Amino acid sequence: MKINDLLVKDVMIMDLKATTKEAAIDEMIQSLSEHGRINDPVVFKEGIMKREAQTSTGLGDGIAMPHAKNKAVNEATVLFAKSTTGVDYASLDGQPAFLFFMIAAPEGANDTHLQALAGLSRLLINPDFVASLKQATTPEEVQQLFAAAEKEHEDAEAKEEAARNEAPVQSDKPFVVAVTACPTGIAHTYMAEDALKKKAAEMGVDIRVETNGSEGVKNRLTDEEIARASGVIVAADKNVEMNRFDGKHVLERPVSDGIRKTEELITKAIHSEAPIFHASGEKSDASENEKSGSVWSKIYKDLMNGVSHMLPFVVGGGILMAISFLVENTMGDKSEAFLFLNSIGGNAFNFLIPILAGFIAMSIGDRPGLMPGMVGGLMAVNSGAGFLGGLAAGFIAGYIIVGLKKLFSKLPKTLEGIKPILLYPVIGLLLIGIVMYFIIDPIFGSINKAMLDFLENLGTGNAVLLGALLGGMMAFDMGGPFNKAAYTFSIGVFTDTGDGKLMAAVMAGGMVPPLAIALASTIFKNKFTADERKSGLTNYILGLSFITEGAIPFAAADPLRVIGSSVVGAVIAGGLTQFWGISIPAPHGGIFVITLANHALLFLFALAIGTVISAMILGVWRKPVIEK
Repeated sequence: MKINDLLVKDVMIMDLKATTKEAAIDEMIQSLSEHGRINDPVVFKEGIMKREAQTSTGLGDGIAMPHAKNKAVNEATVLFAKSTTGVDYASLDGQPAFLFFMIAAPEGANDTHLQALAGLSRLLINPDFVASLKQATTPEEVQQLFAAAEKEHEDAEAKEEAARNEAPVQSDKPFVVAVTACPTGIAHTYMAEDALKKKAAEMGVDIRVETNGSEGVKNRLTDEEIARASGVIVAADKNVEMNRFDGKHVLERPVSDGIRKTEELITKAIHSEAPIFHASGEKSDASENEKSGSVWSKIYKDLMNGVSHMLPFVVGGGILMAISFLVENTMGDKSEAFLFLNSIGGNAFNFLIPILAGFIAMSIGDRPGLMPGMVGGLMAVNSGAGFLGGLAAGFIAGYIIVGLKKLFSKLPKTLEGIKPILLYPVIGLLLIGIVMYFIIDPIFGSINKAMLDFLENLGTGNAVLLGALLGGMMAFDMGGPFNKAAYTFSIGVFTDTGDGKLMAAVMAGGMVPPLAIALASTIFKNKFTADERKSGLTNYILGLSFITEGAIPFAAADPLRVIGSSVVGAVIAGGLTQFWGISIPAPHGGIFVITLANHALLFLFALAIGTVISAMILGVWRKPVIEK
């Protein structure tokens, strides 16, 4: 399949009107929808925005390549769009984007589609080709440029393959190997591959690049190539096979660095200026540049690994338990339906803290940390140390494994195989058991009991303050550390007590931002562009579903006004839920679980008050827009 088979003339936009990132995305999605290339704009946009949340697809040099692969796509398509004035797309180089390639790939896309998309990504590395695209004025001219560039690229690849097959291995040039991978495996993977190859050729360096894309692993590195290489570059935003690089200098960077910082990566690789990677997971000799992440960012990453793996148990088990309570109210607590649903939900909830602790430990100590972390979490549950004890168990178990790896790093190679199957599990389990039994369980058991006693005996005033704080945190960074901290704390209380009061506060606080933006864009039409008003409508659905992240694009474009107004309304809504003693025995679901609340109408009233106040503040605060 040729690139022009995907680069459909009818959907091209030769004069993009949008001036903001989300507006540009909406304009391109609208064209795809109008021409039948996608069947559900909302679902497709969710995929696009999810990818943008990982890292901007504004690649720099005036190019943006938003992409998604999901069920909303009818037929694989590449939409080309060009902006005359440029769009602030939060690009990697901080400059406006002028050329846009929105890639829509259907679920289960075949290899020919993926190969064509990879080819598109590779062509955009060529600055002369990009310059010619910027001068194009018609869809036909765009297709002609791609046809010529694709033919030239195919000829160059054929020559390169022939030269590689004929020539002996070069021993007089520095040699490095690289792996590139991005989460969706469509664009950045192949752009990084070509960027590294091009720069290596300029520097007189031999390079072999393996791609881990949607079409699978291509150009897999051989053991001989890895052994011969001076260094290894892993430019990836997802996990790749690492154990094969044991003992090599490995430079691990985001895939965007493989596109924009190629010379730096290759220079470090050929001079072995990178940490030595060990198959057990530890690194040594790391330079200051490799240690740039802060301690707190590492802790947050480890915590989020536990939380993300725990959430399916929270949502699935919690909602089934909530439904069982609804059944209990109508059929009684002896009914088969109640007992069945409650048992399933309860069994899922029994895994919450062990899963949390296990995956925190795994994030720190790799796979050997999973088992001692889960056992430590289970001990916390059984001893009454609860959620806090489980958190401690996860971090302690992870660092126990890190310590054991260092302790056993000098063992003879002949004993390497017994470390993961004997030494780490047996000694790791023994040590976490000792620490939990004699230290963590007694200390955190007392703390947990004191905290629960405090919450149970909160006066109305203190309860309102706590609800207001949690509601405000949910709106402050809309899915970030504050939001996750408030939600995780409330889940812990809900797990330990079954009391859903704090869940009501965080749910209200998380629903206010998207609903307030939707309402403000409906009422204050002159304060929002046409594209923003269209996007605002989707926030009604996202807000009612308790998906706070729907407000993120607006907050990114206008952080002070959007976040400021959202926090005010969320604080009020969260406080009101506690003032009225509202409890929701479900950890997620938004409007769809409101019937489970003890005071459903009061919850809706609290939510409405917070939403209206935020919407009014935002609408008054924003300046009128003048649309071109």
